[in-house]
Amino acid sequence: MTDFEFIFALYALLLGLSLVSLIGGLGNVLEREFADDVKTGAEFHGGENAFRIGWLTPLMAVFVVLDLMSFWAFAWSVRTLLSVTTPTLLGVVMFASAYYLAARLVFPGDPRRFADLDIHYFRVHRTIFAILIALVAVQWAYLMSIEALRGVLMSPLSIGATLVFIALMIAAALVRSPKVQIVLLVLLIARYLVLYLLA
Repeated sequence: MTDFEFIFALYALLLGLSLVSLIGGLGNVLEREFADDVKTGAEFHGGENAFRIGWLTPLMAVFVVLDLMSFWAFAWSVRTLLSVTTPTLLGVVMFASAYYLAARLVFPGDPRRFADLDIHYFRVHRTIFAILIALVAVQWAYLMSIEALRGVLMSPLSIGATLVFIALMIAAALVRSPKVQIVLLVLLIARYLVLYLLA
């Protein structure tokens, strides 16, 4: 077993749990939606007590999944640079655990407490974006510490793309308008889709 395989087993486990948390949260929300449909039929479609999933939480979930995939790919890109040390293992655990926390917050643990998931979104979105911005900063700090990668990182394209990415996340963390939030989340998702298609 190589050093990378040893470290990646831990990293993949925690990132995999993040993905499972997102899918499980979506399942809980859909179960609540289906239960309301069965229990009360037409009364819950647009009625006063209707459970509303909305757009914000599902869009956040898609964005977090795409962001998670980017960190998974990032681990592969630095595979030849990793060695098994206590600081490396602690860093991997802290990094991936922070990611799990962000993913865990996307959907409410108990969707029955919410009639509208947009309410939940506005309770947690700043924390989620703060965690994701911090992870980007940690990623950059790590990569900048590697002399062989510093030149690639300091290219105008790399710096510009990262600054736009962070600016979009900061804006999404601060704006209170649901319509603007939808636009920002769609832009964040589109950024990843374009990057994945070009890669």
